Amino acid sequence: MSTVADKLAKKSTHKTNAKQVRLRLVYVDFWSAVKLSFLAAVALAIVTIVSFFLIYMVVQTTGLIAQMDEFFQSFTDGSLSITQFIGLPQVMAFATIVAILNLVVVTVLGAVIAGIYNLAVKVTGGLLVGFTSN
Repeated sequence: MSTVADKLAKKSTHKTNAKQVRLRLVYVDFWSAVKLSFLAAVALAIVTIVSFFLIYMVVQTTGLIAQMDEFFQSFTDGSLSITQFIGLPQVMAFATIVAILNLVVVTVLGAVIAGIYNLAVKVTGGLLVGFTSN
């Protein structure tokens, strides 16, 4: 009986006629780059919101917010409570603002990079990419 290793060794000795093609990437469609960067930014926004929520829950569960609240109340004679400023609604609102700003910045950055690449192609001739039919 032959093993998987024997089959792989047999395959490696057999030469296949793989056709190789070398192409140049000379244009990146602007709207395709914008759409792709927007989708990446949406994924990043979801990760940002979920990570803010999880970090807040870990900090809340460990009691760090309560300890910080006691620390600040000792300095302010109880007139200032940190829980007024750091609650779940405030943290999630901040996470949403950060996610929206990231969404805009990443989308614009993708468009700018596509434009810069299209300008650089005029000078360099494009990116040479090799493909094979394995």
